[in-house]
Amino acid sequence: MEKLKVGVIGVGSLGQHHARVYSELTGVRLVGVADADPERARDVAGRHKVAAFTDYRELLAQVQAASIAVPTSLHHRVAGDCLEAGVHALVEKPITATVAQAVELVSLARAKGLKLQVGHIERFNPAVRAAAEHIADPKFIEVTRIAPFVARGTDVPVVLDLMIHDIDIILSFVRSGLERVSAIGFSLVSDREDIANARLEFANGCTANVTASRISTKKERKIRFFQRNAYVNVDYMKPGVKIYRLRGQPKGALELARMVDYREPRIDKTEPLKAELAAFVRCVAEGTEPLVTGEDGLRALEVAGRILEAMAEHRSKL
Repeated sequence: MEKLKVGVIGVGSLGQHHARVYSELTGVRLVGVADADPERARDVAGRHKVAAFTDYRELLAQVQAASIAVPTSLHHRVAGDCLEAGVHALVEKPITATVAQAVELVSLARAKGLKLQVGHIERFNPAVRAAAEHIADPKFIEVTRIAPFVARGTDVPVVLDLMIHDIDIILSFVRSGLERVSAIGFSLVSDREDIANARLEFANGCTANVTASRISTKKERKIRFFQRNAYVNVDYMKPGVKIYRLRGQPKGALELARMVDYREPRIDKTEPLKAELAAFVRCVAEGTEPLVTGEDGLRALEVAGRILEAMAEHRSKL
């Protein structure tokens, strides 16, 4: 079987790893990489003995699929050029800078009959995959995603840089309309909000409380699901899952302690990026839907937009 010819557009801190993983996958041939920085393009291309380009459109003429890891402001143009050239695209999160741009990309991919996958990598986190079968109809979700400051990603607010990972995960488990959003956010280091908290209330009664910060003194990435008779704690970073489940209805504290069933599911330690890119390659080769579709990326961006609007409304009252 002929190998799928792929390329990577944007080989900075994240894109270089896309190139690495593609070079390791079976059934794939990494043809080349493109970056606006010629030295960077040559360096990453040299590591994998492939062609280097500064004009990504030249790379598109030689591949069937491509990863796009350029700044968010360029996602719409670069992904659009990929699709127009007949190239399947995996675009890093968020799908685009605006909802209107995302709608255009989703429509273009559909019209061209091409795969458009969005890089919400936490869907491929082994802890999330292990926890999935134990999560059913959550009533409350608590999320903490905090990290020390780095300059990368500050071209967008923390909601689009970090929180959008958890927005996508929440939407993947809560299949219900979003009714109310309240949020606060503050800019302390960059020109965009660096810390944010949002409360999402869904039509089915589920509520999610989501905190994201890129100005913390430590790293922490956890999501906790509370549902009828069960509590599921997911540590994205470890990665690990802890599940507490009640057997029956306890009548007191002592009985409660005896009726709690605790377990930690076995974790598959496959690198999330490797799982993500393998899934992309597979959906292109087999003609199946991506696990994280363009429509999924659009929904996450729409919710992020509502959070940003709620933050702006809160600011106006200060």
